[in-house]
Amino acid sequence: MLTAGFADPVLAAQSTFRAVLDATARPGSVQRISAALTPPSPLSRGAAAIALTLCDHDTPVWLGAALAAHDDVAAWLRFHCGCELVAEPARAAFAFAGTAADLPDFATFNLGTSDYPDRSTTVVLQVRTLQAGAGLVLTGPGIRGTSRLLADPMPHDMTTRLVRNHALFPRGIDLLLATEDAIAALPRSVRVTQEA
Repeated sequence: MLTAGFADPVLAAQSTFRAVLDATARPGSVQRISAALTPPSPLSRGAAAIALTLCDHDTPVWLGAALAAHDDVAAWLRFHCGCELVAEPARAAFAFAGTAADLPDFATFNLGTSDYPDRSTTVVLQVRTLQAGAGLVLTGPGIRGTSRLLADPMPHDMTTRLVRNHALFPRGIDLLLATEDAIAALPRSVRVTQEA
C-alpha cells in the first residue's frame, strides 16, 4: 500500500529545504525535520523529507541495497518524486544509503568535474543518532573555529573517506546524514582535523 507524502507539501518542503540549507551552511550542526509523513520502512522520515524536497523527474536517484530490497520504497519515491531510479551510483544526482554498510566508496559516485563540480552526487546516509558537540572535529567554511559531530552508525573508515573527499575540492560529494527527525551535513568543503 502506497503511503502519503507530506501532509502540507508547500510548508513541509519549505521547512525541510531550510533545514538542509542551514545544515549545509553550518557543517556539524544538527537541524530538526518537523515534516509529518509516513514513508515505507526502512526509509527514515528525515531521508524521505529530503527526497520529497530535493528530488524530481530531473534528478536520477540511486538506492543502497537495504532500501532497494524493498519495492515499496522505490514505488513511493517514483510516485511522490517522479524520479528515475538508477542502478549505477555514478549516474545519480542523489543517492540514499539505508545503512553504513550500504554506503559504497565515495569514488563510485559522480564526483563532478573541475568545470562542473556542482554536478556531483549528493549522498544521503541514514543514521540512528546525531549529536553536535561530540565525535568528529570539523573545520572549514561555515564553522567558527571548530565544530564537532557524532553520527551513529557510520562506516569504520568514514574519517579517511572525508579526508579524501575534501582533497578533491571543489570536486567531491556532499554528504547529508538523516535520522527520523533530524539532519546534518558534511559537505565537500569540510575538513576533518581529527577523530575524537
